[in-house]
Amino acid sequence: MTIPSRLAALTLLLTASLPAQAKVLDVARDGFTLENSVTVPVDAMTAWKALVNDVGQWWPAAHTWSGKAANLSIQAQAGGCFCEIDGGLQVQHMSVSFVQPGKLLRMLGGLGPLQGMGMSGTMEWRLAAAKDGGTTITLWYRAGGYTPDDISGFVPVIDKVQGQQLGGLGRFLSKPAQ
Repeated sequence: MTIPSRLAALTLLLTASLPAQAKVLDVARDGFTLENSVTVPVDAMTAWKALVNDVGQWWPAAHTWSGKAANLSIQAQAGGCFCEIDGGLQVQHMSVSFVQPGKLLRMLGGLGPLQGMGMSGTMEWRLAAAKDGGTTITLWYRAGGYTPDDISGFVPVIDKVQGQQLGGLGRFLSKPAQ
């Protein structure tokens, strides 16, 4: 395979697994709602297991406090932790509030700098059978709260980061079996 055809194949692979739909559903100075979706070529339970058991393999390392995605874990049970532990550096990114394996994972909290701004939110990972097979995964996040800052200008960046997170899961689930 020539270099141009390899690049074309890689581009096709990467774009096929990026979020098919990215939406800022609403935005205000003190809150927002985002929704991003991707369809993956696996059943819902396979997607679920990767979501909760393999987060350190698909979450972008650049969007962790430690710089190492391997330090992330999700305890998929009510009251469980979406945490990052790296020795003394310990972060509870979100707490798990609802678990329906293969269908829905709901977590509460503020991600990244939102946490330090006093913002909190509800994040849902929704899994549903896709029309042509596979699973559509929708990442939905609504955040808000008091802050003296107008966060509406940050929302497109937050949406892009969430697209990268969902895209990481999509690429992980779209890899050919080894």
